[in-house]
Amino acid sequence: MNKWLVFATVFSLAGGLTQAQAAGDAAAGKAKSASCAGCHGADGNSVNPEWPSLAGQGAGYLVKQLHDFKGGKRENATMAPMAAPLTDEDIQDLAAYYSSQPIKAGAADESLVELGEKIYRGGNPSSGVAACIGCHGPSGAGNPAASFPALSGQHAKYIENQLGGFKSGARGNDAGKMMRSVAAKMTEKEIQAVSSHAQGLHKALHHPPWKRQPIWPPFL
Repeated sequence: MNKWLVFATVFSLAGGLTQAQAAGDAAAGKAKSASCAGCHGADGNSVNPEWPSLAGQGAGYLVKQLHDFKGGKRENATMAPMAAPLTDEDIQDLAAYYSSQPIKAGAADESLVELGEKIYRGGNPSSGVAACIGCHGPSGAGNPAASFPALSGQHAKYIENQLGGFKSGARGNDAGKMMRSVAAKMTEKEIQAVSSHAQGLHKALHHPPWKRQPIWPPFL
């Protein structure tokens, strides 16, 4: 069995506590989100592709990232001072609010669809790149129980930047170096293509079955 599938399964089984800890007050979170809206949008849908949309993201994942920004495990000159004054309750409430908002649909670059779908669904067996689908799901909804993030509709540029950070080691708050290990094996073209695919994943799922790439490893 693929080692990343095993890792994802273990995290899923252990993830109940993470989700339980993310049970904040969405209404309170909305009120507290005013200072976040400038970058992430009033409803969590960012208009700048460099800044992530937070709408529809798993609450557990958002809680972890805010704690990581606050504690210095994830370095970002903008987010560190924003997260610093947040209490645990603030973080829970913000996560509850943004996770309850619908994310706006995006679109993939047609010139990158074939490669992006191939990597997302099947990885790259020759270089050892694991398929994204194992942790982030066929629709890009992520795995909330394991706090694996949703990718569907997320800005391609933001995803590309994060994969680049994992690849270079600039971002290192992934559990067990999972994403650093995957990104290190990816080419720049693969990163660009799979990022684009994730942005338009809701549309990619509408491809006829005979046009979809087979999944490697075949764990579904």
